[in-house]
Amino acid sequence: MMTLYGIKSCDTCRKARKALDARGIAHRYHDLRADGLDAATLDRFIALAGLEALLNTRSTTWRGLDDTDRQAARSDDAHARTLILAQPTLLKRPLLDTGETLIVGRARDDYADLT
Repeated sequence: MMTLYGIKSCDTCRKARKALDARGIAHRYHDLRADGLDAATLDRFIALAGLEALLNTRSTTWRGLDDTDRQAARSDDAHARTLILAQPTLLKRPLLDTGETLIVGRARDDYADLT
């Protein structure tokens, strides 16, 4: 079963959930803020999509970081990983884990190619 990672207050995440429901695509929802994120899952995401694609530098959480953390996150993968584990809302959302691939951000076609 696919897993959609997001946060409840995110409009884009809500739209992604509705798109999956409308297409009858079975999925589980994982709220990053409420349920957190474990290291193994983050490492899998990094392997599938790359850290640069995952780090949401436009988020409120990112803007709340001090300059030292922002600079370190951009230049040091280990530091970025540590920050994301502490504050999972630094991930771009929604993240759809199909089991084989990771779709970062809402698909422009509302997940039309998924079954």
